[in-house]
Amino acid sequence: MKASVGLPITIPLGSVLLSAKRVKYCYTISATVSESSQTMGSDEDTECLGILGVDPSLEPYKDHFRYRVKRYVDQAKLFEKHEGGLEEFAQGGYMKFGFNREEGSIVYREWAPAAQEAQLIGDFNGWDGSNHVMEKNQFGVWSIKIPDSGGNPAIPHNSRVKFRFKHGNGVWVDRLPAWIKYATVDPTKFGAPYDGVYWEPPPEQRYQFKHPRPPKPKAPRIYEAHVGMSSSEPRVNSYREFADDVLPQIKANNYNTVQLMAVMEHSYYASFGYHVTNFFAVSSRSGNPEDLKYLIDQAHRLGLRVLMDVVHSHASNNVTDGLNGFDVGQSSQESYFHSGDRGYHKQWDSRLFNYANWEVLRFLLSNIRWWLEEYRFDGFRFDGVTSMLYHHHGINTGFSGNYNEYFSEATDVDAVVYLMLANRLIHNLLPDAMMIAEDVSGMPGLCRPVSEGGVGFDYRLAMAIPDRWIDYLKNKKDEEWSMYEIMSSLTNRRYTEKCIAYAESHDQSIVGDKTIAFLLMDQEMYTGMSCLTEASPIVERGIALHKMIHSITMALGGEGYLNFMGNEFGHPEWIDFPREGNGWSYKMCRRQWNLRDTDHLRYKFLNAFNRAMNSSDEKFSFLSSSKQIVSSTNEEDKVVVFERGDLVFVFNFHPVNTYEGYKVGCDLPGKYRVALDSDALEFGGRGRVGHDVDHFTNPEGIPGVPETNFNNRPNSFKVLSPPHYPEESVSTSTGIADILDDEADGQAEDDRPELKQPARVKERASPSIENFSPKDMAMDSGPTNDVCNFELSVPLLSPMHFPLVRAYLFSM
Repeated sequence: MKASVGLPITIPLGSVLLSAKRVKYCYTISATVSESSQTMGSDEDTECLGILGVDPSLEPYKDHFRYRVKRYVDQAKLFEKHEGGLEEFAQGGYMKFGFNREEGSIVYREWAPAAQEAQLIGDFNGWDGSNHVMEKNQFGVWSIKIPDSGGNPAIPHNSRVKFRFKHGNGVWVDRLPAWIKYATVDPTKFGAPYDGVYWEPPPEQRYQFKHPRPPKPKAPRIYEAHVGMSSSEPRVNSYREFADDVLPQIKANNYNTVQLMAVMEHSYYASFGYHVTNFFAVSSRSGNPEDLKYLIDQAHRLGLRVLMDVVHSHASNNVTDGLNGFDVGQSSQESYFHSGDRGYHKQWDSRLFNYANWEVLRFLLSNIRWWLEEYRFDGFRFDGVTSMLYHHHGINTGFSGNYNEYFSEATDVDAVVYLMLANRLIHNLLPDAMMIAEDVSGMPGLCRPVSEGGVGFDYRLAMAIPDRWIDYLKNKKDEEWSMYEIMSSLTNRRYTEKCIAYAESHDQSIVGDKTIAFLLMDQEMYTGMSCLTEASPIVERGIALHKMIHSITMALGGEGYLNFMGNEFGHPEWIDFPREGNGWSYKMCRRQWNLRDTDHLRYKFLNAFNRAMNSSDEKFSFLSSSKQIVSSTNEEDKVVVFERGDLVFVFNFHPVNTYEGYKVGCDLPGKYRVALDSDALEFGGRGRVGHDVDHFTNPEGIPGVPETNFNNRPNSFKVLSPPHYPEESVSTSTGIADILDDEADGQAEDDRPELKQPARVKERASPSIENFSPKDMAMDSGPTNDVCNFELSVPLLSPMHFPLVRAYLFSM
């Protein structure tokens, strides 16, 4: 429905206190790392904590906030004093360290304070560094200047190079330069180490960007993708093939943002890109730096913004080809990493950065500026933020929402300050950049501006949502699904901080887990997806719930939406990277696009609904709307009703009950029609709802007196709402536990892929819960009642969301 202009804004009681308390605090920290300022503010700056005005319940922790803000301000002052400011500090890193052209020479610099001697070796000198000895300054930086020879660079483009140094025990070691921009491996040699490559193509070989960055969308609809496994063939796909073949498909499905995984070089393919060895180098499996630039430019041509999955939470434990190779037993202040147990992540088998170290800050801040400017990424998804925020890294730790869990001695303030600096840097360089935190803890202030004392991210991933769906699909029968629990899981977040909602990501797609489609339909995805035969009850239920789960997650779970590559059409298999246990096979490290494109297969219906979901947001902009009201969560009917933006959503999760003339509340009076229907024939449904039917509203109760209205809504209308099973198929007691045998994959147990060494253990020893106190939520019912009202129409607050019933979306 279309909202009228000039309607009064309704402020729920819980928000009145927020607006009243705000005047007590100032809202900006003057030391916001302005590159033009000569001073970074006084100690009084730490008193200006706007975040306390946004959430007064943080008042008991103001000393913690003052401390970390002071640390941030002091660090910014040091950058201003010694490096010319934050932006210069970050740019100076990659323009000074590694290989750079200076005055007809190649200058190479490397920070290795523990090294006793150092040389540069490579193809250019026959791997003999005796004539290319490096010099060390007082800061532990080694350097060498190599003049051009005969008008040509002494080190040819695309030739191999390494850093050779001697450590304290007299042993010489060869390592890849820390700032290397490209690294390759000999594919003919099993287990071969990577070589650093001097990448400085002549002008005619450098890719020239042709298309500007697209404007920032009202709300991100993100397609999470892995270039290497995006081919339909069992091989590694290339950046250019992805750009030409996959990007148009993403655009066709009405996404506006692509999030690329595994871009930074990682020697172990099965790590999904999360064990980074070379932070400034593109993954050479899919092509060279110019190929990646082509991909990003083509995305911009299509109007797609591109985010990069950046890993600054840890580094690969590899020695010969990773950053860990520079740690030869020195103290933490002379290394990229902490020493001892603090420098090692036990679950991930990786090294942990020392975020208080000056050169580590230079390396990491320069790294994000490098990707932002050299490759023109439009923002970043920061991986493993929970691990960074706490000394315990989230291992064996549950987060209940108690603020003591976030602000204590367990908080790694060094990492918090680094993230504040990183977010400030990125938003200074590109104000429209998008910064997403992968945080399962729900730390308050993570997605508030640095100027308020927050950490500065734009969004956090709503990581508890897929946990809820997996739990329901694995452990609960359909009639046991709680509408209140679903609604609570999807709306349980700090509504002053934006979230990216998702029903499943790459985490739920890897071997050892199952996608939602696989949980719903299992082996019948191989035998029952043909349109030439009648769908079985399992397939009918699976297709229906797949659409409903994804659409309610999109509509209720956050201010943006994310889908992993292939899940939009219910890809039937997990991802299993080549490894010893599967004979180094690529068979399950690819995407079977042919299933989606084969007209007689039902996968096309899921893809069509996914496209329509995104199109609905493109048309009605409900994700970005601050008008979000859940009016009913009926446990007996298994129906949820809510309004978001100009739309009324209705979801019927009852397995068999059809509701004719089902009454739903709404805000504005008028005439409504179906705008999106998961039961439509074009989406593989039964077509039981008429799309050309007018639904006229009736007034409810006394105008302006909500308690006399229907579900606290001033108007209502009636709809037809069918179940997600055809009525004749099953009884009301049917659930996934009855339909599917436990672990019935259609494979023998010994044949089922299982990682012997997991690529990565995510930081979720227990599910995340972001609890709100009662004063934070405008609720007037509990889990056993029929009505639950959430209303957010306050400009200060970011939006909250709501649900659908056998999935209809009505517009006026």
